[in-house]
Amino acid sequence: MATNRNATVRYVALDQCFRNPGRKYFMEDLIAVCNNSLLDLDPESSGVKRRQVFEDIKFMKDSRGFEAPIESYKEGRKAYYRYSDINFSINSQPLNEQEAQQLKESLLTLSRFKGLPQFDWVEELKARLEQTFKLGAEDNIISFEENPFLTGREYIGEIYNAVVNKKVLIISYKPYKNKQELRFDLHPYHLKQYNNRWFLFGLNNEYNNLTTVALDRILEIQESKLNYIQNTTIDFSEHFDDVIGVSINPDQNTQKVLLKIHPELAPYVSSKPIHGSQIIRMNDSQYPTMELFLQINYEFESLIMSFGEKVEVLQPTVLREKIISRITQMQERYF
Repeated sequence: MATNRNATVRYVALDQCFRNPGRKYFMEDLIAVCNNSLLDLDPESSGVKRRQVFEDIKFMKDSRGFEAPIESYKEGRKAYYRYSDINFSINSQPLNEQEAQQLKESLLTLSRFKGLPQFDWVEELKARLEQTFKLGAEDNIISFEENPFLTGREYIGEIYNAVVNKKVLIISYKPYKNKQELRFDLHPYHLKQYNNRWFLFGLNNEYNNLTTVALDRILEIQESKLNYIQNTTIDFSEHFDDVIGVSINPDQNTQKVLLKIHPELAPYVSSKPIHGSQIIRMNDSQYPTMELFLQINYEFESLIMSFGEKVEVLQPTVLREKIISRITQMQERYF
């Protein structure tokens, strides 16, 4: 079934026409009703043509749609359309096959939240939907990468609710490199998972800057009485475009990185790019080169190290020297 909202609006508008026994709706009338409904939704809508309405009627009558009892009745040289059963409505029909499949897929995604504190309602909702729409139990056919033993997962529900309801949080925090506990007010904006760990991004009330908080380093969360400051500057759908991971330096520009990669690794990184800017160039030697434009951070360095001997940093020099230093330190531990 078409799932875009314009199609849904047209189906509802047509349904109301076909259910109305007090008026005869000819094709021109149906087109006008659909266009009026679409204009109410979007004033810039280009509307629909006769062919689209015919296709909508055909779909509504089909078993893949609503199996609607739509009949055409001749009147002179024209025909009007109406349900043969005036009590019929697409709103009272069970899910069709495509809708049921889409709902099943949505339930699989919801299952990812199973076991998370304050998301117990997901299991209850899933059970109700399965019973109401007779979806039946499915085998476990999909798994998400996660670490159920990771500390900090218990805060996800509380933080999520704070973001949605725009509540300021008092966070007690223990950084890795600091023995002293930190305590600060944070205006929470965004939750992100990376490498099986969860991170919270928000405005630090004391320093008035964006702060990254690893949930597994949180000791305690309380609700603050401060007024919430809205996020008006950061688009989190694009915020991480220039990095790998979650570490972003606002004072650092993106840099061109050139890597020499082993031929055995080339198919892997081609099918699974390590960054959106990645370009692989073939050259005269047997070793292709990878070109990237991004910020250099700890996560990127660690990713390079994870490829071992199959990747060599050619430029920039500062990154090459960092990798050499880490390799040297590693060698000293083993020899």
